[in-house]
Amino acid sequence: MNGLTSRITALGRGFLSAVTGLGAFARLLVAILARSGVALRRPRLVSQQIHFIGNHSLLIIGVSGLFVGFVLGLQGYYTLNRYGSEEALGLLVALSLTRELGPVVTALLFAGRAGTSLTAEIGLMKAGEQIAAMEVMAVDPVRRVLAPRFWGGVIAMPVLAAVFSMVGVLGGWFVGVVLIGIDPGAFWSQMQSGVDVVKDVANGVFKSLVFGVVVTLIALYQGWTARATPEGVSRATTRTVVDGALAVLGLDFLMTALMFAN
Repeated sequence: MNGLTSRITALGRGFLSAVTGLGAFARLLVAILARSGVALRRPRLVSQQIHFIGNHSLLIIGVSGLFVGFVLGLQGYYTLNRYGSEEALGLLVALSLTRELGPVVTALLFAGRAGTSLTAEIGLMKAGEQIAAMEVMAVDPVRRVLAPRFWGGVIAMPVLAAVFSMVGVLGGWFVGVVLIGIDPGAFWSQMQSGVDVVKDVANGVFKSLVFGVVVTLIALYQGWTARATPEGVSRATTRTVVDGALAVLGLDFLMTALMFAN
């Protein structure tokens, strides 16, 4: 009986801790949105973060997209060749990238590259008492530190996803047309006729935008709530990758079920 009671107590504590963390997460989002005026009035702050987040992630996004396109080209050809539909390789590659792989893989890479950088940066600012110094000087750290980074991540994420998809399509074209020998006209014509701008491309952009909001906010939240110690910052960066990846995969399932149900 005591063992059952202890398990129920532990379950209740875990549930309360999860609800409390979700509430703190939502409060931080509301605080950032309410204090985003300075980011809009001073776009240089946001552009600096877009450069830091997006430009520094561009290499890994481009290389990853290229190799994902290579793999899609090979696997897609071997699958379609069984049914004599090799000409549809361009359509398969484009739909796979614009609908799913582009937004999802970019978000996972974004969490591992840019998300950890944001968490570590803010955590180190707390450890170095820079956040406390801002508060002493009557500078709102949410307005000055978090809001520009939030909007920088939100803007950079769809752009990176578009680059990933574009490079991936070129990788699929290289494998299918240059290496295997599929007719280039059939490759591009099947893609153009089969990819819908609203249903496929726009939904992929919306996914990447949602992933950008969630992953960036998770990174900022983990850095903001990290303990001001080296161990606390290292744990916060780890939680950023884990929580960001789980959130991306879970939201991808929900949005895919809603977008492509019909």
